[in-house]
Amino acid sequence: MGEVVVLSLTAALNPTLLTATTVMLLLPNPKRLLLGYLIGAMVTSVTLGLIIVFALEDSSVASTTRHTLSPLADIALGALALLLGLALARGTDRRVSERHARRREDKPPPKWQRTLRDGRARTTFVIGALLTLPGASYLAGLAKTSKLGYSTAVTVLIVIGFNVVMLILLEGPLLAFAIWPERAPLAIEHAKRWIGRNARTYAARGFFVIGGLLLIKGVAGLL
Repeated sequence: MGEVVVLSLTAALNPTLLTATTVMLLLPNPKRLLLGYLIGAMVTSVTLGLIIVFALEDSSVASTTRHTLSPLADIALGALALLLGLALARGTDRRVSERHARRREDKPPPKWQRTLRDGRARTTFVIGALLTLPGASYLAGLAKTSKLGYSTAVTVLIVIGFNVVMLILLEGPLLAFAIWPERAPLAIEHAKRWIGRNARTYAARGFFVIGGLLLIKGVAGLL
């Protein structure tokens, strides 16, 4: 179960979601826009997640993976996490991002970003539903969930909980607006600056820890 929680946190590191949230926070009525995007994202992500996790539970593939491929998958994911942590620590991702930014200087932003700036909750609902497709961390979390052997009700709650964590970039500002409507914009601006300064360092450390734990678990499973 701990691995599912970790994967939900890595799934929250979604560049598209971060970009969409930033754009919506700069527009009029950000609360309505964020809520529309969140509802659309939840509808798509939870529905697809439940379909996938129950399909995995019913297939013989899940049983085979549990006994044969699971340790190898842990080792592969652990190695990937360590590589990502190393890339973040050395700033490789920053250099790649800068090259991509230079290439995009003369290009207009993606159509979904231009549409997002229309400032309508119905628009953000549709964009959230279309853009929130299962990523690698979400699929890995669903595969882990399918092997836990919980009841249907508990499995549904786990999938919903995974999505709640995965979409924290939307839920955080919404909670801030609900609790501190006057101070929320300033607090969100401070949070964005802190993330800009520290996100790479903490993400690298997190990937190192996750990668090490997954490698240990995978090797132990093989032995």
